[in-house]
Amino acid sequence: MRYIFSFFLLLSLGANAQWKSFIIGQRGDTLNRLDMQGKKQGPWIVKVPDLRGERGYEEEGYFVDDRKEGRWVKYSLQGDKIAIENYRWGQLDGKCQYFNHVEDLVREESWMAIDPKNPYDTIPVFDLKDPTKIVRFQIVKIDEASVKHGTWRYFDPGTGRIEATEQWVMNKKKTKGDDDAELAPIDPANPNATTTTKAEKKPLAKPKEVLEFEKKNAGKKKIKVRDGNTGG
Repeated sequence: MRYIFSFFLLLSLGANAQWKSFIIGQRGDTLNRLDMQGKKQGPWIVKVPDLRGERGYEEEGYFVDDRKEGRWVKYSLQGDKIAIENYRWGQLDGKCQYFNHVEDLVREESWMAIDPKNPYDTIPVFDLKDPTKIVRFQIVKIDEASVKHGTWRYFDPGTGRIEATEQWVMNKKKTKGDDDAELAPIDPANPNATTTTKAEKKPLAKPKEVLEFEKKNAGKKKIKVRDGNTGG
């Protein structure tokens, strides 16, 4: 029996030899792992005590190379759920929800994390006289690690009714009268997807030759011409 125990002890030590430190959870899983470089990896439970009037909390989620990644759930020290947040590159990204002390939803936010390896974004610059016309695209550096982007909703905690809604695009709040083309939102769940704007929907002007041809043949029997369209 002693040899069998020694075998399982060595097996356990070998399986965790890649970690500098860790703890064993109630279910026997390995938590709060630090790799040999001292970086947080895998499932973690983070506990923050009350401090200077600020309430403490406990949160659970995953680390990848010392940065939060994916879904994190935050609880009060009494065990009540107070937030569900999503992270990318260690920053808020996508939909985040916040709750009161009885776990009623009070606020829903939308964020977009900025890739720290490429903190630049291409934004359209619109014609002042024609806000639907894009005159050029400009590359700008984004200093924030995460920006407000998408729909924010505020709820009545008792009924769940939406009391207010805000639209944000790259930390810019959309107000009444703003042009939709300039503030066309990007889906936080898929920030790389392209978004069709009003400028893209605007029909292209016909070439001069086509206009002259149509004028010359106006009123005549319809002539079938090839227009380059490959559709049905």
